[in-house]
Amino acid sequence: MARVPRVAVIGGGPGGLYAAALLKRLDPAREITVWERDAPDDTFGFGVVLSDATLGGIEHADPVVHRALQAEFVRWDTIDIVHRGRTLTSGGHGFAALGRRRLLEILHERCASLGVRPRFRTEAPPAAELATAYDLVIAADGVHSLTREAHAEVFGPTITTHRCRYVWLAADFALDAFRFEIAETEHGVMQLHGYPYANGAAGARSTVIVEMREEVWRAAGFDDLDERRSAERCAEIFADALGGRPLRANASSWSAFRTVVNDRWSHGNTVLIGDAAHTAHFSIGSGTKLAVEDALALAACIEERPELPDALAAYESERRPVVESTQRAAAASLRWFEELATYTDQPPRQFAFGLLTRSRRVTHDNLRLRDPGFTRAVERDFGCPPGTPPMFTPFRLRGLTLRNRVVVSPMDMYSAVDGVPGDFHLVHLGARALGGAGLVMTEMVCVSPEGRITPGCAGLYNREQGDGWRRVTDFVHARSPGTAIGVQLGHAGRKGATRVMWEGMDEPLPAGGWPLVAASPLPYRPGVSEVPHQLDRRQLDTIREQFTAAARRAQRSGFDLLELHCAHGYLLSGFLSPLTNRRTDAYGGSLTARLRFPLEVFDAIRADWPDDRPMTVRISATDWAPGGTTPEDAVEIARAFVAHGADAIDVSTGQVVADERPEFGRSYQTPFADLIRNTLSVPVIAVGAISSWDDVNSLLLAGRTDLCALARPHLHDPQWTLHAAAAQGYEGPAAPWPLPYRAGSRTPPAGRTDDPKPRLTLR
Repeated sequence: MARVPRVAVIGGGPGGLYAAALLKRLDPAREITVWERDAPDDTFGFGVVLSDATLGGIEHADPVVHRALQAEFVRWDTIDIVHRGRTLTSGGHGFAALGRRRLLEILHERCASLGVRPRFRTEAPPAAELATAYDLVIAADGVHSLTREAHAEVFGPTITTHRCRYVWLAADFALDAFRFEIAETEHGVMQLHGYPYANGAAGARSTVIVEMREEVWRAAGFDDLDERRSAERCAEIFADALGGRPLRANASSWSAFRTVVNDRWSHGNTVLIGDAAHTAHFSIGSGTKLAVEDALALAACIEERPELPDALAAYESERRPVVESTQRAAAASLRWFEELATYTDQPPRQFAFGLLTRSRRVTHDNLRLRDPGFTRAVERDFGCPPGTPPMFTPFRLRGLTLRNRVVVSPMDMYSAVDGVPGDFHLVHLGARALGGAGLVMTEMVCVSPEGRITPGCAGLYNREQGDGWRRVTDFVHARSPGTAIGVQLGHAGRKGATRVMWEGMDEPLPAGGWPLVAASPLPYRPGVSEVPHQLDRRQLDTIREQFTAAARRAQRSGFDLLELHCAHGYLLSGFLSPLTNRRTDAYGGSLTARLRFPLEVFDAIRADWPDDRPMTVRISATDWAPGGTTPEDAVEIARAFVAHGADAIDVSTGQVVADERPEFGRSYQTPFADLIRNTLSVPVIAVGAISSWDDVNSLLLAGRTDLCALARPHLHDPQWTLHAAAAQGYEGPAAPWPLPYRAGSRTPPAGRTDDPKPRLTLR
């Protein structure tokens, strides 16, 4: 146990109080003081929701607190979603809530019984001062933490303010479900989130949160209303949900949610917990939960480690992955509500399914277990025949019908010789075609020798390369009938003349390179990469002709679909991003001007490409860097390509500038595909860490995408699609096993490891 005989806690919220109670319980000799600027019965907000997992941790650590909480909880398991006058209900979810005031009373009582010293109505001394007088300082001082700000150079906070305004209110009756209600007003879309938190002898209560985009909030005049009138106006807007009853305020000011992230959570003997360390949007009910779990982990690490620095490091190491996962889920949920207006025209059940799965923590498979009837209805609306998972429904692009929704994403293999695809490409792409995907895409196929990324990149700029690709497409069409194969055409631009990936990704060739060209003379990696030449009018014409010549060879090579690569910082992407296009001529400046050359290339190819064969365009929907392409820009880029005849937009992100900061995580790029699809009503292909068949089904049913492109899963398992079918018990026409492989369509039996059970008991 780390020696911390004297502990100071800044902030008397649930996290600070519970940390104090746990540390005192573990060592009754500890002197623990809690500073809280407000009175003990002051609280803001109304009800709090805790998960079963959090309650399990509390039960194990402090049964006294657990029993007190259990006696207070309101429990329910249904969610009602009200949209355009229709209520859709989903069950099996499981919630437990109680009043925030009652939670604090329970923790106050527990702290008092253990001998924790509270100092209410008292501003805490600065953390630096406390750190000299106490062995441990716990900063639980909330989202506006003074401790964090005083030591910002150590903690490294990043605070992001989001686009909606929200207010916490209460109703004096108990809702019978978690309720989401959408109001489409003359000013814009507003939403209500409500849930019960008390329903006993002391009265019935519900938390009601009203939220809307900033511009809607201002247009509706809420910025001019005081607290009382705001509550009255919200009650008027959501009169149906409230049964005409009023809403009650309690220091209920309109706020914009702020996501707090810190590089470090401790500084010497001072440690951040709860909202001081991290925040996650209230739409996944996480703030109090995370603070209580922080307190549990911090107390456990102090108990387990003999030295305080090790204990604080262990606390952060244990909690950070959990918090980051929660923040990713909360960010996805937050974005869904920010873009709510793009979903309101969805069919009712798809809208409800999208809301339920918005954070990606509830999925199609999970929802089938919670509420099979609701999920079957969503599947029927989507068009799934009985027994057919969503991913195995067909999809049509022009004259091409894909038998399922799985795409083998383009993956650079760096294994061509002089641009010619050889045996490796035949086996690599042929194996994925035999593996059941609806569409198999080539790597980026370069339109000229100077357009290659590396010497190992494949091309389509001479007859020998075209013949090599014909060998691949003939195999796919003959040996995996029903599988489509597409080609992705591109030009490396300023990212060319580099080593193959396993010898140093984006590292310039030590010898044998070629001159680079780009929209503007900006190197990809300043000080490392070659400075490219800015293309002039004649060179632009030449490159456009190289693309069209490659497209004609692709047609003769037998490809079913052509994708134009306008992403990842390659040549055409370099024209689109304001970070890489600094031109002052007709091809630079406004987004319309930056689009001009990529659209010229697209138009030239579309004019030559057969009318019955689809064309798609891959874009980077964000550069993950300040001043770069925004999601709003991405919508306009997609709109322009669709207007020129693109049949679908393949929505990727990043790789445009070397100093990008992507927000990696499961399905992390899919919100951009979702935004484009539901803003423009155009087909999209989603990519980016989609790794499970459950993810694919969930994204499709929610209307976030039409096709899902997977890369690494297909490297791990060439038969990924067939195995996904087998795992779901599907044996239909959308995932046929090749005849020579059919014996492998069942999991091979394993050896027995269980011993015979005893049959008799002798007395």
